[in-house]
Amino acid sequence: MREAFSGMKYLVSAGLLAAGVGMSAPALAADDTIKVGVLHSLSGTMAISETTLKDTMLFLIDEQNKKGGVLGKKLEAVVVDPASDWPLFAEKARQLIAVDKVSAVFGCWTSVSRKSVLPVFEELNSLLFYPVQYEGEESQRNVFYTGAAPNQQAIPAVDYLMESEGVERWVLAGTDYVYPQTTNKILQAYLESKGVAKEDIMVNYTPFGHSDWQTIVTDIKNFGSAGKKTAVVSTINGDANVPFYKELGNQGIKAEDIPVVAFSVGEEELAGLDTGPLVGHLTA
Repeated sequence: MREAFSGMKYLVSAGLLAAGVGMSAPALAADDTIKVGVLHSLSGTMAISETTLKDTMLFLIDEQNKKGGVLGKKLEAVVVDPASDWPLFAEKARQLIAVDKVSAVFGCWTSVSRKSVLPVFEELNSLLFYPVQYEGEESQRNVFYTGAAPNQQAIPAVDYLMESEGVERWVLAGTDYVYPQTTNKILQAYLESKGVAKEDIMVNYTPFGHSDWQTIVTDIKNFGSAGKKTAVVSTINGDANVPFYKELGNQGIKAEDIPVVAFSVGEEELAGLDTGPLVGHLTA
């Protein structure tokens, strides 16, 4: 964790320096600060995940200012709340760039929010630092993609479960948007290339904020009762993770029976749960 946080500190510092260097000398001279946009949901279904990223950015900006800022100027955070509303992400991005005159933006969590803001960053030729894993299949000069693509995260996780846990049946459970859909298509093709039969792969999507997991978790439990070792690969995002893990505990699904590996779960999502029944499940 310490190494990852140190890496993020370096990334933020380097990113802010790059943004500062990209500004013209008159623009730098005109202001006492360099403005930095923070574009994360502070309300709605994704707030449970994104508020922590906002807090991290404010902490890192404060730390950089204690070191003298960037190019001799202090950094000033401009925080907006796109409220887990994907079109609003684009509006807030335009506000940050065109009205607030930020030099760079750190933000978005979901790929659907990133795709929403992408035309704005292209049009206004600004920089977005995207902080989480994504599905790949996109490369744009205005975006720094700082997280893992499926070949760096999802496929190694599947390899681990196959080789170390002897998993033969797979539940690909995700929130219904581009990142889980694309990642699961990649994983399904990968599993089939490894000889996994189609009937041994169960794919399930739920909306953002989904709360009633009883039927789905029962289906997972039944799917795992066929005599083959079963695992869940979870691309469930946001506050839907809380009732999902609660229901796993309610139905007694233990990691030694059906392990879950999740790609979008952090401390905040687990903070309100009794984690005793969840010991042994995995996250990356």
